[in-house]
Amino acid sequence: MLSMEPLLYFISAFLFVNVNANWAADYGPFKTVLYSDWITCDHNKSLDLNVNEAAVYLYDFQNNFNLSYPIDGAVTAFTKTYNLDVTRRIILFVPGYKSHIIKSASEIIRNAFKDMPNIYLMIIDHSAYTSAQGGKLKSYERSVLYSYYLGVAIGNLLVDLRIYGFPSQNMHCIGHSLGSQMLGHAAVGYFNRTAEKVWRITGIDPAGPCFSNALIQEQLRSGVASYVEVYHCNAGGLGSTSVLADTDFFINNGKIQPHCDAGFLSSLGDSESKCSHKSCVKYWAETVNNPGWYLAWKCDSYKEFSHGKCSRNEVTIAGYSNPGNATGTFYVSTNSYKVFD
Repeated sequence: MLSMEPLLYFISAFLFVNVNANWAADYGPFKTVLYSDWITCDHNKSLDLNVNEAAVYLYDFQNNFNLSYPIDGAVTAFTKTYNLDVTRRIILFVPGYKSHIIKSASEIIRNAFKDMPNIYLMIIDHSAYTSAQGGKLKSYERSVLYSYYLGVAIGNLLVDLRIYGFPSQNMHCIGHSLGSQMLGHAAVGYFNRTAEKVWRITGIDPAGPCFSNALIQEQLRSGVASYVEVYHCNAGGLGSTSVLADTDFFINNGKIQPHCDAGFLSSLGDSESKCSHKSCVKYWAETVNNPGWYLAWKCDSYKEFSHGKCSRNEVTIAGYSNPGNATGTFYVSTNSYKVFD
């Protein structure tokens, strides 16, 4: 006799998805839970949580040198060991939830900048506070709670770099997912202590759950840096739906990337959203060594963009070479590029 277990599992998953059909049709059960009352979104800023186990990794590719140190006191430790050139640009990357220094997002960014002259790359490893330990929901709740305190620590790191001699206009901060939201807090803290703004913040698919519907001060937004740009690849899933930056770029439809769309059965799981969310890092990183690769058109909607109704609108460059002189909502198509070969 055939077991009914697989069929019952499918039926239960189908019924679970349809409890929140609008979200689940696109983003699967885990995303449905993340946008439900089942998760507690705590943005408490009065707990004074310690984040000293977060680490900073410094890379000087030109001299084939790297070192790491806990975030508190990292700049002092680095400069006692190494003579940093304050004329170089600081590229600071903050990855997202469940990240680690050896995971793919950090590796993609390292590979993108390894041949870039006159920069120092710094990557934050905050995995001690944002790992999946404790299960998906509890660990994400914990990560959201720690995001403010990690942001404050990152802001203090930037202040220490400024005191050492790096000018604010040489600081480019890049965040993916939860890391993008941390940078909003970091930039505010940096301004409060220096009365200066960091040059640029690039948000790569900023985290959506617990942030899209939060107060604006909990989110990465225009005004916290001299220029803020955001790239949307999984808006409404793992990425934010908020359009708050100086320039918001929607890659393709900004929700599910073409190579990630596997149909209905896949939407019962997390694969489409995870694929689209992670792809945003690769899309952006490809532009570091391919200036002007992606052109973006100002447009009111993806429907108008995909139908060619915005072809005469303002055009700018998306990615690392974005000149930062255009504001508003822009759309990018990756159809002409083979980034994922």
